Amino acid sequence: MAIRKEHKEFYKVDLDKGWEKLPDYPDGIEQQVLAGFLDEKDKRGFRTRHLRFAPGVHTTEPFVHDYWEEVYLVSGDLIVGNDRHGKGGTRFGPNTYACRPPGTPHGPFRSEKGCLLLELHYYDESAKR
Repeated sequence: MAIRKEHKEFYKVDLDKGWEKLPDYPDGIEQQVLAGFLDEKDKRGFRTRHLRFAPGVHTTEPFVHDYWEEVYLVSGDLIVGNDRHGKGGTRFGPNTYACRPPGTPHGPFRSEKGCLLLELHYYDESAKR
């Protein structure tokens, strides 16, 4: 099965609208889906989204998921590898990038000033054959 996304031509993305809270994430972390979908139950799909952290927000546990993830830090600061209390970790700034295969532990994360990320999430459809 081929990965499909809806056709969208250039349009101005409104960074003030379309944000939603994510289940099991702390308050202050929201997503804005730009295109596609990700069906984690049936392990298929391809989603492009913005993820934003409000200033001072942090997660407490590493994340692990069964899909590919590419992350580009557009603006702000992202600190990777903090402890459960938001202390420590390595700081990254704009124009930094990560590409993670399925099953890769990553995080926890925090942001002091807040940040905007562009993320691509997808399943490797060819691995199912």
